[in-house]
Amino acid sequence: MYAQQPEIAAYLRETAEGQGLMPLIRLGTRFDGATWDEGEAFWRVETSRGPVRARAIVSGMGGLHHPAYPSIHGRESFAGTSFHTATWDHACDPAGKRVGVIGTGASAIQIVPEIAPTAGRLTLFQRTPPWIMPKHDHAIDDRARARYRSLPLARRLERARLFWLHEVRALFGFTKVSKLTGQAEGLARRHLAKAVPDKALRDRLTPDYRLGCKRVLISDDYYPALQRENVHLETGAIARITPTGVAMADGTEHPLDVLVYATGFDATGGFARAPLVGRGGVSLSEAWAGGMGAYQGITVSGFPNFFFLLGPNTGLGHNSIIAMIEIQVQHVLDCLNALQRGAKTIEVTPQAQARFLDRIAERMRDSIWTAGGCRSWYLDAQGRNTTLWPDSVIAYRRSARRARLSDYRMG
Repeated sequence: MYAQQPEIAAYLRETAEGQGLMPLIRLGTRFDGATWDEGEAFWRVETSRGPVRARAIVSGMGGLHHPAYPSIHGRESFAGTSFHTATWDHACDPAGKRVGVIGTGASAIQIVPEIAPTAGRLTLFQRTPPWIMPKHDHAIDDRARARYRSLPLARRLERARLFWLHEVRALFGFTKVSKLTGQAEGLARRHLAKAVPDKALRDRLTPDYRLGCKRVLISDDYYPALQRENVHLETGAIARITPTGVAMADGTEHPLDVLVYATGFDATGGFARAPLVGRGGVSLSEAWAGGMGAYQGITVSGFPNFFFLLGPNTGLGHNSIIAMIEIQVQHVLDCLNALQRGAKTIEVTPQAQARFLDRIAERMRDSIWTAGGCRSWYLDAQGRNTTLWPDSVIAYRRSARRARLSDYRMG
């Protein structure tokens, strides 16, 4: 039911080739910045292959692209092999080695079960235990494959079933502390109790905040991996990283050959790092000095003909992000069609953007992410959730699928 990386990568390649997109794609090209040319009404884009003149820009970089490293003293001193999960060192073979993994989020629960069977010893450094739900993964047998192949309607119905199974969580209160929160916590605790019979270990793996406050994870093999003889869960505070390993605040030292940072991404600061300069010489980081925000998560006042996919407040905690991307693509196409009909520029008005952001702020006021008793990567430095959409996918579809041109200024 859950495709792994090689299958997803193969699907993307086959789709791009089948749709004739490869001649339009420039791989291995770094985006170095873009500046809006007021007189010409064009973006001047700098890339590692040279300059590009673009009438419009659609950013598909998403929010999870800038690796976040922990602020731990001595991190640069480690003499062994170290890397972030987002920049995996494929030349490093962890087999037989002493491996340390810092972090217990979505990255860790994927890599720990893969590394643990061959590592000489694996030490997992946990600051906060995550809520983990059962994954219920299983193979799709040949009979089901044949049915989906011969009956497209059966495939559509199965996709619809999965969509609504997850969508109902938002419709029944997943985004707030509710009765559903307690029911989900009960399911997660039963999953933990069944997987981890040792009470002392189970206590260390039990969260002390409400489910949904941080990203809810799904796994059937993470808890079993932590109970292997060669795996140690370290829940103490890290004092520093040394050339030979990790030193704890209580004086304990963990000698390591490999150190992996499963510490996620800078979701709230990654966008602002994009060297983008809009109308009047104002950079995106300056426009977002008080916190990032965009109309429908797609357009920003002061940046004509520029569009985000998976921009601020369009991430999800309950359903497929692909559905959100498809809605945003349709919105962007509406705007690009407006440009094709003769307008030189299209830009969201400050008033429309302010109304949208006020509505988001109101929905966030008592959300699970601010009232759930945790601190997560969803929140910015001011404690505001500028990352997730505080409603259902259906609500976002109603709000954003078609561009309301009355909310835009065209020139």
